[in-house]
Amino acid sequence: MLQISTHTPCAPGFCFILLSFALPCCIHHLHHITKILPLQLQHPPMAKPENRTNLASCFVATIFLIFILIVLFLVYFTLFKPQGPKIAVSAIQIPSFSTSNGTANFTFSQYASVRNPNRGTFSHYDSSLQLLYHGTQVGFMFVPAGKIAAGRTQYMAATFTVQSFALGLGPPSVNGPSNVGPTMEMESKIEMAGRVRVLHLFSHHVEAKAECRILVALIDGSVLDFRC
Repeated sequence: MLQISTHTPCAPGFCFILLSFALPCCIHHLHHITKILPLQLQHPPMAKPENRTNLASCFVATIFLIFILIVLFLVYFTLFKPQGPKIAVSAIQIPSFSTSNGTANFTFSQYASVRNPNRGTFSHYDSSLQLLYHGTQVGFMFVPAGKIAAGRTQYMAATFTVQSFALGLGPPSVNGPSNVGPTMEMESKIEMAGRVRVLHLFSHHVEAKAECRILVALIDGSVLDFRC
């Protein structure tokens, strides 16, 4: 199961820079029109053509500005909209496994890839990989902070030792196929959060989480199946 969330802010702030060029023009002409309006009411035949030309220019500038804003919105939300990283677990292995007196201890390995689909660098904070057995954490590995370039994929290999834990923490072990014997189910979780900088101006918070359910044979610790 893969959960991704993003936080997308409002329209880019540089759009307001464009507004600062068109609005003073409109305000200037509207202020000029309000001054001459009483004179035009007293002398209707004396209306000046240049006033209508200035007002038409203001409307044209406003329409052009709206068109530019629409284009900028389309470009932003199609090319530069921030997205969460894509986490894919490719393999899970248990190199060593042993059980004794109702307890189990083993070495756990997980291989995953993290892809940054954005057009900016993904800088992730410190994260972790957890291994759970019936909701109780039995293993943990720290993943240091780092960066993944735009459009690149980073491969991660995590291996750690799981100390002895009681197999009776939860419901009885599930019976597997007749040639496998009893099995146990575990769960791995990896969370990554960070920020993506778009156009070297705006930072967006993004995060992703990948959870896998793992079925392990108790007789030899072989991984029978895992689903993420």
